Amino acid sequence: MTPTVTAPVTATATAATTDETFLALVEPLRRELTVHCYRMLGSVHEAEDLVQETYLRAWRAYHGFEQRSSLRTWMYRIATNVCLTALERNQRRPLPTGLGQPNADPHGSLVERPELPWLEPLPDAMVWGTSDPDPSEAAVTKDSVRLAFVAALHHLTAQQRAVVILRDVLDWRASEVAAALEISVAAVNSTLQRARAQLEKQRGSEHTVLPDGDERAKDLLDRYLSAFERYDVPRIVALLTEDAVWEMPPFTGWYLGRADISTLIGERCPAKEGDDMRFLRTSANGQPVLAVYMRGEDGVHRAFQLQQLTLTEGGVSHVACYFDTALFETFGLPEVLI
Repeated sequence: MTPTVTAPVTATATAATTDETFLALVEPLRRELTVHCYRMLGSVHEAEDLVQETYLRAWRAYHGFEQRSSLRTWMYRIATNVCLTALERNQRRPLPTGLGQPNADPHGSLVERPELPWLEPLPDAMVWGTSDPDPSEAAVTKDSVRLAFVAALHHLTAQQRAVVILRDVLDWRASEVAAALEISVAAVNSTLQRARAQLEKQRGSEHTVLPDGDERAKDLLDRYLSAFERYDVPRIVALLTEDAVWEMPPFTGWYLGRADISTLIGERCPAKEGDDMRFLRTSANGQPVLAVYMRGEDGVHRAFQLQQLTLTEGGVSHVACYFDTALFETFGLPEVLI
């Protein structure tokens, strides 16, 4: 009797099983790895691309994974090194406040630099989906993706950034970081010390950020939105802290304090009256975002900017206005508001 040849089928089945097993194990890590790459790169789109590269490299090497560490740690090691390779081309993405220049004159000309790689907001829906998770169970905390923290990270070198994230955000041991980055434990410790000192220099005002669910935050956001819907500049400015910062990439200038921000909004905003602007609410980096739609000469409200707000006990302390309307698609927002 001629024996049945089953080896090719078995090999194919085994390979398919291995692929399915690999995907089942690593897919739950996708969101937190996207956040990790975002912290490193400051760009949502680059982060998604680098997570894909991470999965490809991990799949190719999975047969050699010896389980000397957890799968999660192994994936983070791969993702970190993928990010470091990408950062050899572009070290950082700043906001205008990170360019090292003093606050701008609101009467001065607006300088636009669209070619610069600017820090982008991270839509909350990409991290936590459409529901707000139990903070005690979330793999990614909102404090670890706050805009101020990510912007401060981008004052660091790529290696310093990696060390801070792995040690202070992910709580890795120095020996684990050293193994991941292929440097000595002493180098990890010295790098961390320098990075923490640099981050301390980047600390902004001491305003206390209102926690999620705080009724004061909801009330402040409602009043801010209402003031903008009426284009009531005095009411808008009254809701800012005295030392509020307003910045709006790709314009390089940034503006400090109520008086200068009032002048900027009053003289530079194309809106002239109520209903010139309409709004949709969303969120990014664990912070509220208002999608602004400006009415054109044809009466149609089109995507204009995204305003990301920092709400504190003293008022709105920081507004980042993103004029890159391509971000509306990233947030799943329409280009035209009907």
